[in-house]
Amino acid sequence: EIHIKEPIEKEVNPRLLPGELLLCEASTVYKYMQEDGSSRGTYGKLVCTNFKISFLDDDSASDDNEPEFKNKIVGENDITLQCVDQIYGVYDEKKKLLTGQLRKYPERLIIYCKDLRVFNFCLRYTKEEEVKRIVSGIVHHSQTPKLLKRLFLFSYASAAPDNTDGGNQTVMFDRLEDWRDELERTKGNVKYKAVTTNEGYRVSEKLPLYFVVPICISEESILKYEGRGIPVWCWSCHNGAALLKMSAFPKDQDDSTSQMQKAFLDGIYKTISKPPYELLKMDDLSSSLPSLQDIQTAYTRFKQLFLIDNSTDFWATDVKWFSLLESTNWLEIIRRVLKKAIEVVECLERQHTNVLLIEDSATDLCCVISSLVQVMMDSYSRTKSGFQSLIQKEWVIGGHGFLDRCNHLHKSEKEEAPVFLLLLNCVWQLVQQYPPAFEFTETYLTVLSDSLYVPIFSTFFFNSQHQRDTSMSGESLKTQSGPFRFLTVWDWSVQFDLKAQAFLNNPFYAEKPKPDKSQRKTSRFKHQRQLSLPLTQAKPSTKRGFFREETDHLIKNILGKRIGKFINSSDEPPNSLREFYDSWHSKPVDYHGLLLPRVDGPEIKVWAQRYLRWIPEAQLHGGGTIATAAKILDLMEEVQGLQVKMDEEHSQARSGDVHSVTMLRNSARLSSLFPFALLQRQSVKPALPTSTWKDLEDEDDLVKRDDEFVDLSGDM
Repeated sequence: EIHIKEPIEKEVNPRLLPGELLLCEASTVYKYMQEDGSSRGTYGKLVCTNFKISFLDDDSASDDNEPEFKNKIVGENDITLQCVDQIYGVYDEKKKLLTGQLRKYPERLIIYCKDLRVFNFCLRYTKEEEVKRIVSGIVHHSQTPKLLKRLFLFSYASAAPDNTDGGNQTVMFDRLEDWRDELERTKGNVKYKAVTTNEGYRVSEKLPLYFVVPICISEESILKYEGRGIPVWCWSCHNGAALLKMSAFPKDQDDSTSQMQKAFLDGIYKTISKPPYELLKMDDLSSSLPSLQDIQTAYTRFKQLFLIDNSTDFWATDVKWFSLLESTNWLEIIRRVLKKAIEVVECLERQHTNVLLIEDSATDLCCVISSLVQVMMDSYSRTKSGFQSLIQKEWVIGGHGFLDRCNHLHKSEKEEAPVFLLLLNCVWQLVQQYPPAFEFTETYLTVLSDSLYVPIFSTFFFNSQHQRDTSMSGESLKTQSGPFRFLTVWDWSVQFDLKAQAFLNNPFYAEKPKPDKSQRKTSRFKHQRQLSLPLTQAKPSTKRGFFREETDHLIKNILGKRIGKFINSSDEPPNSLREFYDSWHSKPVDYHGLLLPRVDGPEIKVWAQRYLRWIPEAQLHGGGTIATAAKILDLMEEVQGLQVKMDEEHSQARSGDVHSVTMLRNSARLSSLFPFALLQRQSVKPALPTSTWKDLEDEDDLVKRDDEFVDLSGDM
């Protein structure tokens, strides 16, 4: 039964950005609601532009009941073309992947998005000609390969007025002075120098214009192999030890070339191993971490758990949640990456050893590990401007291939890998384990991950600084000529007004170190769906345990092989790294000092806000971490009120952040995945743990049946 809401009488037109053109549209499209298994929904118009796919209903025309956390560029019914993951058509109740030219047009269209939203459109009541136009238009503009200059980024840059906010404090690292300032900040300028050898990109188009190398490295050495085999400086520790990275030589070389390159490397290593430099430890990340293909495969499996069409699908996956989660291997990859970062931290902090990260291009896993090490060791990288400057330094200017890794142009799926998302997942683990240590919130990280697919910012749409610079100097469209003016994602005022930006700032950020041990006890996130893999059973069951065999397997895996790997990953005696890890965790946390993530067993969790925010069944209304935050904010506000009475002047400097998130006061109605899932309806299933409702439905069958478990131990 279809609950028909009459098609809208009034004309609703899409809000177009500068440079945005309407390409095709279809009226009388029915959009299903995802909340339950019924066919409820709303009629509207489906449009496709050179920037986005958008569904417009009569609510789109009104500004009433707008959420406080609203994106000014991408609305809740907008999908940027780069955010489209896959498109399926439904023919006689069968789903078929849509690509290229279509012979037959579907009666339903399902769009899966990279931010894990799922849109379900019924085209049964739409005119046939309009169906052909809109379906072929959406498939063509979002799925077929395109040229770089065809990205909306260029249309917007040539048409938008240049009125960016000048108050952005992010260091962009596109000037020599930025590198010199960073050397001075980290006290690395005694042993390292910023070089201009690559001006005009005469060394390599893959390297940035300016970068930092050891003082003893000559210009001739940098020029010899286009920057390969040269240790490039990332960061200096307080004790003088430094983190370096190096682009490795290709492996498939003839003997004479290999010998020359080996001799060259030996010379470099000898030079940077002498005083005043510390001892050098090399780490080839391509052999000590999962490959990019493994990371892509794991994430592809993992995201399928959250691309939920309907309530039935959710509860079907919930029955085998632990097995499915474990079989993706995504949490295990996060664990391995964090362990590698801890290993590097231990070398820098305890052994006072320089660490040289080696990778084919030094622009993928090198970026992940160097960024994580700095977040863990440098409290400046845990401020908002510091973290943004870190992303600029290591990723944007450092030459991470965002265009290829995100497959923005749909050129080659072989190059695609969620490397930047992997970093954000790892940083989230730290943010949720040590909230007071970070000036930004998990909402900030979620919004940053969404911004990967918004092509009005240049930040995540080029492979290198050279590619960006050559694109900028091109002629603008038709009328104007001269350089493009691209926006940077770090100007948050483009996407959010001041009220919404308050959600990105952490009101609990510790402005001074708090060594009180009790501060470390963070509340555990209670949820219908457990977000980490189990380590031990909480209570022995009288019946055969639903997850018992699976848990036993995990205990063996986690306590045996995995921790064994962790301990032996260093060249030091086996217990050295574990001692360092345990010793740090036995002391009170200094939120402005070194931070080490907890990596054992269920400490590695699913980033609930990002992955579950569109699934009503996974939300806890009036509960979760947001309810705790609301109570603490109330107390803080009360304390500040008293402070105002005591000292008017002093309070004005401190009262900003707490009053800004006013919506938290109504926490009883908020979802645990706030601010994305604001006031959604409850699920049609009762809010009981899976085992409970399955017991009620089919107790005997449940007792007899084993939970399916996919054993990947051979691959790990």
